[in-house]
Amino acid sequence: MLQWVKNIAEFSDNTYGERRIQKALNALDFPVGRRKTAQLMKEAHVWVRYKKKNKATTNSDHKKPVYDNELKQNFDVQRPNQAWVQDITYIWTAEGWLYLAVVIDLYSRKVVGWSMGSRMKAQLVCDALTMAIWQRKPKAGLIIHSDQGVQYASHQYRRILRLHKFVCSMSKKGCCWDNAVAESFFGSLKQERVHWRNYRTRYAAQQDVLNYITMWYNSQRMHSYLNYQSPNEFERMDKPLKEVA
Repeated sequence: MLQWVKNIAEFSDNTYGERRIQKALNALDFPVGRRKTAQLMKEAHVWVRYKKKNKATTNSDHKKPVYDNELKQNFDVQRPNQAWVQDITYIWTAEGWLYLAVVIDLYSRKVVGWSMGSRMKAQLVCDALTMAIWQRKPKAGLIIHSDQGVQYASHQYRRILRLHKFVCSMSKKGCCWDNAVAESFFGSLKQERVHWRNYRTRYAAQQDVLNYITMWYNSQRMHSYLNYQSPNEFERMDKPLKEVA
């Protein structure tokens, strides 16, 4: 079991704590609890990446239109493409800041759209949303939630929502809990990957973030909300049940 604990920790790039390592051991037919898992981790000299504080990037000091909070922190949805959340974060490189915009489907917590660039303009969030629409092909009535940042209030962004007849939802000013799922994803990205890298170029950061999203977060990382399945696995396993229901 000690060797398995080491293997699981290495597989997760030292991002799994005792809960996830316990679930992985249970899946391997080792019936251990959290206390035993913690003991094994200590004996195996396994360490876990710690969290670092983030700063806000939202600029809500503008005179553009803002919308009501239609989502109202209802992060539990029963089918794909019912509600999406969006946000922007920043990543430091030796060439300067790299900005990342993501779109997350609340059904599976899967990152379904993303865009990266050197400028935090409306085009950044529009490209991420366009990618998500192309991949998921959602129907009219989809709720899309964001903060009150100027990018999400732009004419360019609002035009996409009108074109597809989506429902725009925005957090209350200064309330990070209204967009907690997107904030949680950025916390995981930075705690598990970005804060442990020194990116020489924006391109290097882009490739690493892309790898994290596609090869780790969506496809491999165990998510506590999904009963410790990855978003891809949850959608693959849960789809027939939802269709029957």
